[in-house]
Amino acid sequence: MFGGSKLEKSIDRRVFKFIFREIRDMGSREIKSPEDMLETPASLEVDGRSRKKLRVFFIESDNRRTAFGRGYTGGTPPVDIHGKPIADLSKTGGWIAALFIFGNEMAERMAYFGLSVNMVAFMFYVMHRPFSSSSNAVNNFLGISQASSVLGGFLADAYLGRYWTIAIFTTIYLAGLIGITLCASMKIFVPNQDQCDQLSLLLGSCEPAKPWQMLYLYVVLYITAFGAAGIRPCVSSFGADQFDERSKDYKTLLDRFFNFFYLCVTIGAIVAFTLVVYIQIERGWGAAFGSLAIAMGVSNMLFFAGTPLYRHKLPGGSPLTRVAQVLVAAFKKRHVPFTRSELVGLYELPGRHSAIKGSGKIPHTDDFRCLDKAALQLKEDGGNPSPWRLCTVTQVEEVKILIKLIPIPACTIMLNVVLTEFITLSIQQAYTLNTHIGKFKLPVTCMPVFPGLSIFLILCLYYSVFVPVSRRITGHPHGASQLQRVGIGLFISILSVAWGGVFERFRRGYAIKHGYEFSFLTPMPDLSAYWLLIQYCLIGIAEVFSIVGLLEFLYEEAPDAMKSIGSAYAAIAGGLGCFAASIINSIVKSVTRNPENKQQSWLSQNINNAKFDYFYWLLTVLSIINFCIFLYSAHGYKYRTEQTFEAWETKQNILAEDS
Repeated sequence: MFGGSKLEKSIDRRVFKFIFREIRDMGSREIKSPEDMLETPASLEVDGRSRKKLRVFFIESDNRRTAFGRGYTGGTPPVDIHGKPIADLSKTGGWIAALFIFGNEMAERMAYFGLSVNMVAFMFYVMHRPFSSSSNAVNNFLGISQASSVLGGFLADAYLGRYWTIAIFTTIYLAGLIGITLCASMKIFVPNQDQCDQLSLLLGSCEPAKPWQMLYLYVVLYITAFGAAGIRPCVSSFGADQFDERSKDYKTLLDRFFNFFYLCVTIGAIVAFTLVVYIQIERGWGAAFGSLAIAMGVSNMLFFAGTPLYRHKLPGGSPLTRVAQVLVAAFKKRHVPFTRSELVGLYELPGRHSAIKGSGKIPHTDDFRCLDKAALQLKEDGGNPSPWRLCTVTQVEEVKILIKLIPIPACTIMLNVVLTEFITLSIQQAYTLNTHIGKFKLPVTCMPVFPGLSIFLILCLYYSVFVPVSRRITGHPHGASQLQRVGIGLFISILSVAWGGVFERFRRGYAIKHGYEFSFLTPMPDLSAYWLLIQYCLIGIAEVFSIVGLLEFLYEEAPDAMKSIGSAYAAIAGGLGCFAASIINSIVKSVTRNPENKQQSWLSQNINNAKFDYFYWLLTVLSIINFCIFLYSAHGYKYRTEQTFEAWETKQNILAEDS
């Protein structure tokens, strides 16, 4: 059970046989409580020494309808908004309820991407901030809005539930957007724009924003980030909650849900990169940001309109408290051996249900054995032990799962670094290129729409092209497993950033050769911006495979009462990617700049004198190292379905041998 010598494993196997024989003989009787079972069991003679049998009180006795291989399910039945069981599930949930959630996510993503692509230009052209500081400020906004998502996940899982968390934070989000709209609409909030032409902007001679004006902008910007942080970890999980875990098609429905969910994310991004940019050009900054606020307001009304249709999962209490209890209890018993004579066994509540509201029981695993000490029940623990001294097996396994999940989303941080860099660097590249399509000139800030279009195309063709082809290769019913999809995305992101380096070397050489070395905001008429489409399309494909696969992976693998925390892992990885991008930028600027020799940094504002190609290749090397780490982590990961099946198979083998 816990590893060790062959002799110890033999003893453990005999103990299992004893336990399952006892359960079988009990028939339909209720399992005895730990208080009633504290009598000392018969001892076993091993090398002349007596050892206590390790009695495991954990019994996986839930009668689950979902067969092994269709995903691990558990927890409690869904309830309505008042916390009462839903009498007729056919009248709630499903795709109709999911549509209202899709609408909320589409508007949120539209606002998020609309701010990310327009705020850099707004700070440069209106607030008169340098490109570098503007891009860092936006990177920090993106990072905070994602990294702080753990707060929203914690509140949803612990106290509020996913519905009320979304309802509260989406209102905060709307308030932030209204504040940004006021900033762009009222002259009092922006510096004087008189006598500030393009040359003045390049020379930095325009009147800078006053400190209080920048303070106001940062306050409303971070209010928006705070609202986004509360929504992000809950929306995908709340949408997935609308589908019945007991359905034989649950796995397929979940797979399609996350693909459609990301399709809505993509549509929101496309609208932000096209319609919002068009409104900005034609009607100004106030109208552009105002359109984001209006879209968010409409989506809020739609979300609340769907309230009678939603299925809810009860919050399971503070997950951070449960994690802390396991760590403290394991530390207190760190010196207690598994063979101690006073040992009673691993502690778990009897019966079908776990001690955690909204969670089913989780089978014991042999990972992180040091944490098992938190569940070691000793005679001295008594009949009513403190949770800070003795935890259930399910509670310990929750912590193990959270730890085992960390390496996978951590490996997507580098992908998010690349995505963040593409938003800012590729726009700077596009300013030097010809963006005409025939007689129509595409605004530079619309360029990021192309990754969105590639994502849209891939998601539309996913089930008709990718799944059938990959199914023949892998034999997997869904074409590729969740981790395989994440790996495919990471690999394609390497190709994307490598191509970015190759093209940038060509672009910079062309600019120097044709006399554009000091005219970095003047487009070169004979060099099309649509060479950027290759890297845009590749990164879009990478995003589809990695992010969609990661979201589905985290939802299915996270503990029942920690689904929002699990989903927050993906957002945290995105936020850390934004912060990492800012840190990498600062380091590169500091290391590669030499004022004494008048040497510009790789990321100098004049892109034609910079070395963006070197920077892209640096990202390529980092991405390759990250991909190797992912392969190692994914190879050693066991899905919960596999572990549950192994536990069931062990039980069947022991019962067969005993009979």
